[in-house]
Amino acid sequence: MDVEQRSVGRWRWARPGALVLLPIALVVVLTVAILQSPASTHLGPLLVIAPALTPSIAGPRATAVVAGLTVAVGVLIAALRGGVTSGDHPAQLTALAALSIMIVFFAVVRERRSRQLARAQSVAEAAQRALLRPIPERIGSLQIATVYLAAEYEAQIGGDLYTATRTGSGARMIVGDVRGKGLAAVGESALLLSAFRLVAAQHATLPDLASTLDRNVSRYLLDFVQTDSETAEHFVTALFLDIPDDAPVAHLTNCGHPLPLLLREDRVSFLDGAGAAPPLGLGTLVADDYPNDTFPFEVGDTLLLYTDGVVEARDRAGTFYPLAERVARWTGCTPEALVHHVRRDLLAHAGGRLGDDAAVVAIQRTATGPGHGLHGLR
Repeated sequence: MDVEQRSVGRWRWARPGALVLLPIALVVVLTVAILQSPASTHLGPLLVIAPALTPSIAGPRATAVVAGLTVAVGVLIAALRGGVTSGDHPAQLTALAALSIMIVFFAVVRERRSRQLARAQSVAEAAQRALLRPIPERIGSLQIATVYLAAEYEAQIGGDLYTATRTGSGARMIVGDVRGKGLAAVGESALLLSAFRLVAAQHATLPDLASTLDRNVSRYLLDFVQTDSETAEHFVTALFLDIPDDAPVAHLTNCGHPLPLLLREDRVSFLDGAGAAPPLGLGTLVADDYPNDTFPFEVGDTLLLYTDGVVEARDRAGTFYPLAERVARWTGCTPEALVHHVRRDLLAHAGGRLGDDAAVVAIQRTATGPGHGLHGLR
């Protein structure tokens, strides 16, 4: 694989240098055609095609070289066909020079903007990595894999979130989706992730944790409601999981988030019957009455958590992505293979581009018992 990647890299670097010969060859071909054609046939204006073509395959410097060569050839042709100052040669040469200068100028502007975009993407990717720090592949007795697909590819930042942390008796996780887009959604996502990492191990139950995080989100929204007209309409759907090391169960508190899928042997099912509270930021509606559901989670079972960007992805016919139906094909896969299949199939279903951010987390229990409590701790 490394050899293949290096070969591809060499080809990509060599390709622009080779392709720049095309406009030069075009100049040569046009020069021969012009000199061989009758004087009444005006092919000179076609020379501008060469510098106009160059920015699509090379940078400003190569464009300037081709443009200079084109103008020089135009002068040479005019000199060989009656003189530079005869007939309409001055007008043609002036137009050729002006267009060449404009093409070089726009090539410079394009190059500058491309560099600015590259820097912005680099900063965005760094922010994304800081915001969504990778979950370890193993936490205690759990094997975990994740995938994140941002709807805005250029930004690589969205409002979906997930993270996990160790507690004294197991692992706690959150998967969430901030309502809204842009920097406001990113700010709320960062706030919730930071708060979760800070207090997740300090609460005895998930309802207590959800109540605390709801107050944090509500306070954040209240602080910024005067400066952002959309903040008052923001909220966060969230799913909290507590998976103990020494019992084949998992505890779930759902705050308005899509229910996870449970993969057991060859069966796929939603965790129907689990209660649900309103999303975070609307906690005054429930008065701290958060559900705390417990369900079997045995060795070999896999939980698939996701955001609504997955199940709301549409194909060209407007059909939603049938997650449970598709996942049934991959019940025997490892978490890493499972999220890989979902990612590839989801993008194929949506035509390569999603309308909303999408996150998927696969969690598989590999063992239970006190002996596994600290395995994989990072």
